[in-house]
Amino acid sequence: MVQQPIESQEDPASVKQPEKIYLPRTSESESLKKIRHTASHVMAMAVQKLFPKAQVTIGPWIENGFYYDFDHPEPFTEKDLKAIQKEMVKIINRKLPVSREEVSREEAQNRIQQINEPYKLEILAGIEEPITIYHLGDQWWDLCAGPHVENIGDINPKAIEVESVAGAYWRGDENRQQLQRIYATAWETPEQLAEYKRRKEEALRRDHRRLGKELGLFIFTDIVGPGLPLWTPKGTVLRNILEDFLKQEQLKRGYLPVVTPHIARVDLFKTSGHWQKYKEDMFPLMAEDEQEAAAEHGFVLKPMNCPFHIQIYKSELRSYRQLPIRLAEFGTVYRYEQSGELGGLTRVRGFTVDDSHLFVTPEQLDAEFLSVVDLILSVFKSLQLKDFRARLSFRDPASDKYIGSDEAWEKAESAIRRAVEKLGMNHFEGIGEAAFYGPKLDFIFRDALDREWQLGTVQVDYNLPERFDLEYVAEDGTRKRPVMIHRAPFGSLERLIGILIEEYAGDFPLWLAPVQVRLLPVSGEQLPFAQEVAQKMLARGIRAEADASNERLGKLIRNAEKDKIPVMAVVGVKEVESNSLNIRTRAAGELGLMLVPEVLEKLQGAISTYSNF
Repeated sequence: MVQQPIESQEDPASVKQPEKIYLPRTSESESLKKIRHTASHVMAMAVQKLFPKAQVTIGPWIENGFYYDFDHPEPFTEKDLKAIQKEMVKIINRKLPVSREEVSREEAQNRIQQINEPYKLEILAGIEEPITIYHLGDQWWDLCAGPHVENIGDINPKAIEVESVAGAYWRGDENRQQLQRIYATAWETPEQLAEYKRRKEEALRRDHRRLGKELGLFIFTDIVGPGLPLWTPKGTVLRNILEDFLKQEQLKRGYLPVVTPHIARVDLFKTSGHWQKYKEDMFPLMAEDEQEAAAEHGFVLKPMNCPFHIQIYKSELRSYRQLPIRLAEFGTVYRYEQSGELGGLTRVRGFTVDDSHLFVTPEQLDAEFLSVVDLILSVFKSLQLKDFRARLSFRDPASDKYIGSDEAWEKAESAIRRAVEKLGMNHFEGIGEAAFYGPKLDFIFRDALDREWQLGTVQVDYNLPERFDLEYVAEDGTRKRPVMIHRAPFGSLERLIGILIEEYAGDFPLWLAPVQVRLLPVSGEQLPFAQEVAQKMLARGIRAEADASNERLGKLIRNAEKDKIPVMAVVGVKEVESNSLNIRTRAAGELGLMLVPEVLEKLQGAISTYSNF
């Protein structure tokens, strides 16, 4: 039970979709949701009994549990959380019935005023009729749409746990009241709770924020700002490895590298439609003068790369013979994420997208789309990301957030569906998950902790070529409109690295490890030989270092294990005399004495084939 950082607090009905995706599972049954929703009311009842000054706000069920937000003058302590859990058990053992009551708006308002709960009045103002109240016996009630269990005795008191408290702003507004959010979990059986706690401990062991610091990959500092990671030398090596890997794959497939600025005039994003749709997610305007700022024609940090690549395409008249044109960039973009939504590398304010935009003729669309999917699958295979499925992210016809004609959307969605069916991919449809300008094929990856994340994405876009008036000269001499394909196999470097750290528990495969080999001299006398061999490895592109700390061999090995170095090479008197290394690997253990040339050849072979030594 620990104090957590401040998080944004929003109405669950309007909360922004996180980048981490949780899909329905058999363990997340409807009955379990009812248990958690009811348990949140039990917790609120327990808090108000123990702390009469506490006012309640909202308390929804969430993935793996539930929370409730309270306005209370004193911070809740770990001792308070234990007391709240004991009180919850007492309430559950009373087996109070849960009843639903439908009331008029006036009646609800009168009851709320009688108990002096101002937050409930604000919640009531945003609720559409019918207005319902749920009662726990005749002891406690709250505005709620349900659903709930029929009796709080249906909750197993041995399958609940109050976990932590965090700060949360009312309605997610940093200018409003800071509340206290108490997190808890509830399950159907004690065995499920035990398994959840085991997985939670494993998540802590794999937490990329902790491992990133221990392995010296990246840091965050208050003086730089939240959500803005600083990459250390080892972390930068890791980024470069991934960038170089994808660049080589792209080179084989005819992609052309480009570089674009980090800022641009607002007008560019007005033309694309991003300003109208995502203005609140962009960083504030910069301007050359006050008049320009007032007119909203100033500059903003770029939130995406596609309008820039469009300008490169549009810089000259293209012929059908030149298409497809595939422009690729590792472009850093900026999003003004709320502080409570930030989370290590998986949700940041500045991140690098492995962006590419393909400009194709309608006849080339299917083949190019399949080629992009093949690239993404190749990337996943090399990264050993095997457990994933595809989401067909289509528009919701009832929503007004999309641009373009019905015909354009139908053509784009049909192209994605044809590709998935041809490949026989495991897929499902996500209605309403499309980008505002076009549908997507998103790859949803399930990690070692059974969590699901969106990684690679490929999108078909008929709309931005229309908005930017893009053309090419067709074979018959007429001007025609190209189709755009947006694609990002990684999604973003930051999120991918965060996920990989947790997937591998920091134990990167040989080809991806920032330091692949560490030479461990038994004494200072063997250090020059170890350094000489390290230089030979570096000359062959093998990332190696010699440990010059002059510690005892046991300590050198323990340090290398702690740093998760894939290959350790012990250097003693015998090894120097025979030009050999005593090899020990994390993947296979002790391999024994090997000649230096043999080690070099085997290392290069393993690295080039993305395999272990």
